[in-house]
Amino acid sequence: MPEYKAPLREIKFVTDEVLDMPAHYASLPAFADVATPDMVDAIVTEGAKFCENVIAPLNKVGDQEGCTRHEDGTVTTPTGFKAAYQQFVEAGWPSMTHNEKFGGQGLPESLGIVMSEMVGTANWSWGMYPGLSHGAMNTITRWGSEEQKETYLHNLVSGEWTGTMCLTEPACGSDLGILKTKAEPNADGSYAISGTKIFISAGEHDMSGNIIHIVLARLPGAPEGTKGISLFIVPKYVVNEDGSLQGERNDLICGSIEHKMGIHGNSTCVMNFDGAKGWLIGEENKGLNCMFTFMNTARIGTALQGVAAAEGSFQGALTYARDRLAMRSLTGAKFPEKAADPIIVHPDVRKMLLTQKAFAEGGRALVYLTSKQNDIVHHGETEEERKAADDMLGFLTPIAKAFLTEVGLESANHGVQVYGGHGFIAEWGMEQIVRDTRISTLYEGTTGIQALDLLGRKVLMTQGGALKNFTKLMHTFCKEEADNEELAPFVTKLTEMNKEWGDLTMKVGMTAMKDRNEVGSASVDYLMYSGYVTLAYIWAKMAKVAQTALSNGTSEEDFYKAKLTTARFYFARILPRTNFHAESMVAGADTLMDLAEEHFQF
Repeated sequence: MPEYKAPLREIKFVTDEVLDMPAHYASLPAFADVATPDMVDAIVTEGAKFCENVIAPLNKVGDQEGCTRHEDGTVTTPTGFKAAYQQFVEAGWPSMTHNEKFGGQGLPESLGIVMSEMVGTANWSWGMYPGLSHGAMNTITRWGSEEQKETYLHNLVSGEWTGTMCLTEPACGSDLGILKTKAEPNADGSYAISGTKIFISAGEHDMSGNIIHIVLARLPGAPEGTKGISLFIVPKYVVNEDGSLQGERNDLICGSIEHKMGIHGNSTCVMNFDGAKGWLIGEENKGLNCMFTFMNTARIGTALQGVAAAEGSFQGALTYARDRLAMRSLTGAKFPEKAADPIIVHPDVRKMLLTQKAFAEGGRALVYLTSKQNDIVHHGETEEERKAADDMLGFLTPIAKAFLTEVGLESANHGVQVYGGHGFIAEWGMEQIVRDTRISTLYEGTTGIQALDLLGRKVLMTQGGALKNFTKLMHTFCKEEADNEELAPFVTKLTEMNKEWGDLTMKVGMTAMKDRNEVGSASVDYLMYSGYVTLAYIWAKMAKVAQTALSNGTSEEDFYKAKLTTARFYFARILPRTNFHAESMVAGADTLMDLAEEHFQF
């Protein structure tokens, strides 16, 4: 099993040197006094120790044992999970980024993302338990009444309780407009929630004293489709006004645990609600609007799974590639005293390792950039700042979620390939990363759903406005570095891609005006193209930082030279993939739709 080491130097490079997060925190009054450089360093360092020493060793345990459902519907998590969670709570990690009014520490969401990355890479299944709670807390904070906040947030923030979101039903996945769960009014102002929800991560477990479910359901007489969906708080144990539990379990139960390809350590449940007591959150029939708070939080978190897969598989593959002996280098023996050379000398192995490295480091910077915008959305001083950050966040979120999970899965597969046959054997842990990561391209909106959101809603519906906001950043960077000879290969290519991105968008938009199928036909290629170009911009920015450090003189020459070398690799070996996506996205919907449905035969 790969031994996880938190990449603290890489994290600090992105936070301090690329994104200048110390200045960012100082500029936001909410964080200026609490997110000081010394405090941030201490938090990240301690978080790394917890992830390396406490939850990383449980990763394989969770995969092998899985969760156990008992006849009464209760669930036992794998050995060590509950004890690790108790340590997590005692150390105050759940409360990190939440409001001090409810017992939180008032630290930035972006700092929480750093912790989430380390937790996720160390043990994704375990990390899903507190991760789902975070989304529940954000939803109640944003949309709950003052009474609801007082009732639920204190124990959720402390970590004594956990949360879930309950959207999906047996006949209703991404198309929430057809969900059937019902909410009937009770005389006491509560609602009786009845229906079945599936794929509910952390839906039932033994790690906390209560589980607060955030549930989508329909009120009597509600409009059809998504306009008739409301959102409810449905606790496992009903809560008294003073925050104590009534004692008897609410009328909901885990009907079964899904048998899954991966993330075995997390209890993915079928949840049956049989008149369970719930309370409306937000306005009637506006539930989907409220749920987007949860979903946006979850999508940024899922983007991290792509980074975690790339980082974890890279660490495992690099260790193996340095130790495994096989054949001699094509340019002559590099270790003549050994029976063969380590496989890291072979170009194809280098290509896989560099691909993992490029996606892990570039992906980290993209997610952290996204979380920086999230800080401004909630704590920016002016409405103009908050609006600009929200627009940028909306544009980047589907790219980060879908693109990074796709390339994270690719990176995980490279990890298996580097190991050869041993990668296929469970004891090495590489195949587990593939199995655990495969879900990331599916939940919180599949790659296809994210692609439609990006191209259809974020780009075409804004008449390219959201895209222009981002490409202006690229244009400004290229203009500022136009005379920088060392960066010329990056700047020239980035300038070319910036123009092509706009031209392709225009072309797709024009054809979509004649046939809406053109949007669906082009969308996934458009998203992947956007992801590769976005990461090119980020790698160019990182190359600039590295170049500056080397020019100024540094004791870490190897570190910064590696950044420049990886940037050159990305531009030479990865960015050309955009050529394929550019041709494919304008190939026309007829190439997909002309074959009659009845001619799909086997």
